[in-house]
This record gives sequence, structure tokens and C-alpha cells, in this order.
Amino acid sequence: MMPMTDDAVYENARIVDPARNLDARGSLVVREGAIVAAGPEARNQGVPEGAARIDCAGLTVMPGLVDLRVHIGEPGGEHRETIRSACAAAAAGGVTSLVMMPDTDPVIDDVALVEFVARTVREIDTVRVHPAAAITKGLAGAEMTEMGNLREAGAVMFTEGRQTVRDAAVMRRAMTYARDLGAPIAHHTVEADLAGNGVMNEGLLASWLGLPGIAREAELLPLERDLRLARLTGATYHAAKISCAMSAEAMRRAKAAGLAVTAGVSINNLALNENDIGEYRTFFKLSPPLRHEDDRLAMVEALRNGTVDAICSDHDPQDVDTKRLPFAEAEDGAVGLETLLSAALRLFHSGDVPLMRLVDALTHRPARIAGLEAGTLMPGRPADFIVVDLDEPFVLDPADLKSKSKNTAFDGARLTGRVRRTVVAGRTVFGA
Repeated sequence: MMPMTDDAVYENARIVDPARNLDARGSLVVREGAIVAAGPEARNQGVPEGAARIDCAGLTVMPGLVDLRVHIGEPGGEHRETIRSACAAAAAGGVTSLVMMPDTDPVIDDVALVEFVARTVREIDTVRVHPAAAITKGLAGAEMTEMGNLREAGAVMFTEGRQTVRDAAVMRRAMTYARDLGAPIAHHTVEADLAGNGVMNEGLLASWLGLPGIAREAELLPLERDLRLARLTGATYHAAKISCAMSAEAMRRAKAAGLAVTAGVSINNLALNENDIGEYRTFFKLSPPLRHEDDRLAMVEALRNGTVDAICSDHDPQDVDTKRLPFAEAEDGAVGLETLLSAALRLFHSGDVPLMRLVDALTHRPARIAGLEAGTLMPGRPADFIVVDLDEPFVLDPADLKSKSKNTAFDGARLTGRVRRTVVAGRTVFGA
């Protein structure tokens, strides 16, 4: 169990809180698990009796990260990742709230599974884990789940995880029900017939490597269908992870039309491109696939201008047996909870994305999408925040990862920016 709540004052820090458009030198005051003040005005609050004083000179305090897309093995795949190991990885990466995907075994398509996740998280008592429930039973794409019961049990959104609902009528009904429940639909769009047996981005590099490609249109076509259905139903829709310029343009048009739609992007599609595959390196076999550099730059611009709302880790642990295979046979996916912030900070250090927009996409905006009370340092809110050294360089060693699986796309990468401390409800869950 976690230690008791610590009252504390974090002094001399750079305070970044996009929810309040705040980037200033100041302090953060925590009392009884909640934020009392954060920013320049906190200096006038004084130090609560018995509170610890923590000097954060040279460091930045920002809201804890909110990750909308985390795959966890448990139940059914505990050899890849348990809820406990995922929580440890999240804390190490500065993620204080995460949304757990429903593609477990059994699938989170029943109230009992939502309650199992909630009970397990209470026992672990570190970071906040919010279950997402399946749109269809067994993720089979046919019969809808009991969405009302799942929502009441605590599901924060509905998604098919790695799958795509192929039947437009099923998706229309799901959007209608979700709208009435006040829940978002989050969807990963892949037109399976068009994607075929593709294993990487379609293009010249795929031809050189002799690998079947996946056309960008395989992502775009179901996305455009969903955006039309969102207009028809009035649903709140989140494109879970778009990866190419044409998808960003579709989202831009939908937003301009006033639809209640948002978009996410995997950190992998912001920080990497298809050239990273190199000599058939399977840790770079992902879904969506790593795209051409032009698409990566288009996603960076879409993030910068707000067309893309949120960055997710798309944490997807795979074991050695599923990754140490020929590229075409390896499973998709990479772990990402512990590298999410450091990899994202590449965009800040390169000057491509301002820090405020970057932190917004990692905290406040995803919290709003999922309807979570998180992602801000506003007084009165839970004291979920991180202390970061934006300029600390390091080389990632997979052996240091807390995740049970080590299939990181940043193996041996030089990164700058590291979490020094992670705090949830006023308690330190990582660092010192």
C-alpha cells in the first residue's frame, strides 16, 4: 500500500499548466492530497504546518500525463504485462492517469471485467487506471455490448482496441448509444481488406525491403466513414491514432464543420519514420505503421496547430516469442509508457512544437476527451503532477524499464528530458 498523503511545498520550479495558460516561475502547494495553489501566487500561501519543502530549482512541475491508449495483458496475458507492472511503468514515465484498452482475455465487454480492473487498481493504489469497454461483444464487430451497464460500472469510453468495426450500421448504433450516455467512442481505423497482408507503410522503402505495404487509404476510408456517422448521430468521436497527412486533413475539415470530434496520435508516429525499420527491426513493426517522413512532419504540424488533440503512448507489450521473428511474422506493438514524455520532448527541443502545446496534448486535452478530473494544476484538483528535468540527457537501456516486456522502439535512443518525481493524490509514487 502507498504511504500516507504528504503535505508539501515544491519551491522555485517552472510551473507549466496549459489548462490555465500558465508558464511561470513559482511554487506548488499540496495539502491532504489536493492542490492548494500552483504558480507565482503560491509563494503567498505559506508553508502548511508540518509540510515538507522541496527545492525544484532548475526543474519543471507540470500535470501528470494522461494516456488514452494503454494495452495491458491482464487478464489473460500476464506474461506480457500485469496491471501492477503497467502501473509501475506509468509512474516511472510520469503517467498519472491511463485508459486501459479492452482487448484482454477475456475481453472487457462485461460489467464483471470492469469491476475486476477497478478492484485490482484499488489494491495496487498507485496511478489511476480507467478501463475502456468494448463496443462489440468479444470485439467481434457484430453484437453491441451493454453499453449503459458498462458506463455505469466505470467505463470511461468505448473502443475496439486494436480492431476496427467494419459494419457501418453497428457503428451508427454504437455512436447513438454512446451519445446518449455521454461517453466518447474512440476508434482505431483500418480497412482490413485494403490493408490486406501489409506489414509496413506502402511505398518505395517497402518495395526495397521486399515487404507488402499498407496504403494510407486503409486508415483514411474508415476514418471518413466514422466522421460522417459522427455528423449523422451527433456523437462524441475520437480518432484514436491517425498517422498520415490525408487523415489530418479529414480531421481538420470535420472540426471546421463543427463536429464533436478529436484526434490522437501515437508518439511513435511523431518521433519515428519508416526509415527506422532499417534491417527489418521488428520493434518498429507497429500499427499504424511508421510512415514516410513527409507524413511524420504533417503529424507534427497537425499537433502544433491543434488538429491533433492528444498524444498517446500506444503502450503494447509483446514478449520475445512474438517479436524475435521475421518482420512479416512479428506482432505489432511497442511498449511506450516510460518513454512517452522523453520522446515527445524531442519536438520541444527541436523547436517544432512549443512546450505549452506539447504538455497540453499530454495532459489537459486527453483528460477532457475522456472526461477525467486530471491534467491540470488548478487549485482544488487532485495533486497529480510530475517534476521533470527538461534538459537531462540519457540513453535508454531496455533493461531499466519497469514494464515486463522490453519491446521498445527507443532501444538505445538518445533522449533529453526525464521524470524526477511522480506524485498521485499528493503521494510520491516514483522518484524521491
